[in-house]
Amino acid sequence: MAESQNSTGLIKYDAACLAIASAKSVDEVKQIRNAGAALSAYAKIAKNKQLEADAAEIRIRAERRVGQMMAEQRASVGLAKPPGKKIGGNFPPMSAASPPTLESAGIDKDLAKTARKLAALPEQKFETLVSDWRDKVDQGVARVTVDLLQEKAHVSHNSGENEWYTPAYILDAAREVMGGFDCDPASSSKANLLVRATRYYTEQTDGLRQKEWGARVWMNPPYAQPLIGQFIDALAGRVEDGRVKQACVLVNNATDTAWAQTLFGLAAAVCFFRGRVRFLDPDGKPSGAPLQGQMLVYIGPLRDVFGNRCAEMGSVWYARG
Repeated sequence: MAESQNSTGLIKYDAACLAIASAKSVDEVKQIRNAGAALSAYAKIAKNKQLEADAAEIRIRAERRVGQMMAEQRASVGLAKPPGKKIGGNFPPMSAASPPTLESAGIDKDLAKTARKLAALPEQKFETLVSDWRDKVDQGVARVTVDLLQEKAHVSHNSGENEWYTPAYILDAAREVMGGFDCDPASSSKANLLVRATRYYTEQTDGLRQKEWGARVWMNPPYAQPLIGQFIDALAGRVEDGRVKQACVLVNNATDTAWAQTLFGLAAAVCFFRGRVRFLDPDGKPSGAPLQGQMLVYIGPLRDVFGNRCAEMGSVWYARG
């Protein structure tokens, strides 16, 4: 992770995470949370997306720790309920032995609500959520947000099962170039109503474990790591040994990634879409555009056919030779 210690006194990501885990009081955690907010503001000014994501994660972890402390206190001494009705113009007095209130601990209602939800997550599920979110941020398909439980980026993680579906105009272009699809290895029954592949594999039947993909492959693979890399590698192996003759792969234009470089090594042509692709929701309605642009990678002998057909959708790049 990027370090963020500098002359402005901004905290380091690793140190902040350790401090949150070992904090003994709400005040300690709130100070780290506030420092994370300051780090976020600095990162936005510096246009440092990695630093901004670090800052958001610090705040998320701090809020989860607040929720854990609330649960620990409730289990030991309890938390006082808000005061009841006023008596003679005043709230009933609280004794010195009364358990503390959220207000006295400096926890407002919004923080308390978020903290409880985060703390209720099992450790493994929480860490998985954070890891998946960070992967999506790195790939440009998710926002930098502190609202981890509400984050729903408009992405097509694959051609089915993840709520978002490929628009028909892209499928039509790919189908015309290749003459049809023998297989979609990352799909669902609903997605295949649009894709119309002869064979398709779902999350349950797992295309990565299947030997037979056919000669003409359509693929909009899961966008999260490690799955996207695994699907690209699986396709590469089948292209190199001759089992797959043609393929169209719809992915983010994350050109710096290892999987994208693998695709470019196989590609005859690539269409970089003009504007963002608006994927379809389960009702067939266009969604909001994802946070990163997309590209359609063509593998096979018909690069000119692909280029002529896709030129209206964006800029087409041709491989040398």
